[in-house]
Amino acid sequence: MKRRTFLQAALATPFMAGLPAVRDAVASAQGEGWRTFELATKLEIANPSGVSRAWVPLPYTTKTDWHTPLSNTWSGNGQMNVITEPKYGMEMLYVEWKEHEKAPMIEVISRFATRDRAVDFSGSNPDAPSLSQAEMKLYTEPTELIPTDGIVRDTAQDIIRHAKTDIEKAHAIYEWVVDNTFRDPKVMGCGWGDIKTMLETRYFGGKCGDLNALFVGLARSVGVAARDIYGVRVAPSLIGYKSLGLGSANASKGQHCRAEFFAQGIGWVPVDPADVRKVVLEEPPGNLQINDPKVVAMRKRLFGAWEMNWLAYNTAHDVVLPHSQTKIAYFMYPNGETGGKVLNQLDPDTFKYTITVQ
Repeated sequence: MKRRTFLQAALATPFMAGLPAVRDAVASAQGEGWRTFELATKLEIANPSGVSRAWVPLPYTTKTDWHTPLSNTWSGNGQMNVITEPKYGMEMLYVEWKEHEKAPMIEVISRFATRDRAVDFSGSNPDAPSLSQAEMKLYTEPTELIPTDGIVRDTAQDIIRHAKTDIEKAHAIYEWVVDNTFRDPKVMGCGWGDIKTMLETRYFGGKCGDLNALFVGLARSVGVAARDIYGVRVAPSLIGYKSLGLGSANASKGQHCRAEFFAQGIGWVPVDPADVRKVVLEEPPGNLQINDPKVVAMRKRLFGAWEMNWLAYNTAHDVVLPHSQTKIAYFMYPNGETGGKVLNQLDPDTFKYTITVQ
């Protein structure tokens, strides 16, 4: 894996704040619709035993018309390196503490800007990007939990039988996911996205990591490039939906997976069928009908638009954590281990990490 060793925050903070590129990026992010955020991830390892390690996701590295990375700084008492995963370009901060360290800790400060995004389906854009053969292969291939053959392909072919274009196919799959799934509050975290089991058992309950993975797998199985994007909510919703935003500055349990598909002449199109089902279950007063005006409005909006009160981390699957035997379906939460024992990434209270945002 590629590595870049960065200075610890005591040195990096004043250096990075003075970089012209950072100043220019901040200035460019002050334009129409842009909001700048600061996300602080503080991680501690209680009762360490032997060598301790931690892996912290860093913001999406690609500058887009809806996301601008600004800076990452950190401080702590371990050895810290930024590692870039080569297949998806995902960045993480890797921290290692020697076995004599009794109170391992790290704090990562990430600054970034976002603005809402929406796709215009009314016409093709001759300047729209296209996918290379390698990108097309990457975003149509199976992962360990998202196969693209067998029951997945059979289901998708039945869904899209009347669709011709990529947009029509993706829209048919989106509508099918909204109609046939439900948000299951008993699922831990965001769910792991085992879509083959979902289809075989006909149990379509889950959370965003399950429901949006189902969209991605069904789309990929019929040749539509699609991907999950893993991230975290960072602010309340400004469009009137309490269920689709943070209720406080604490984002420790605000992780949220979204999805995209690629349409020729347009580019990457944002979708989020899982959040439609979240509105059904959680939007006050709760347990709304699928034809409730709030649900209908969000169902229409979330095929082609995202409210960007959300930070994207990466699009990676089947992640092997560096210097560890641990393999995870995706990398959206801080991870840690001590003395060779894996810590529960879904339990920030016992693992002792907090994510706050302003």
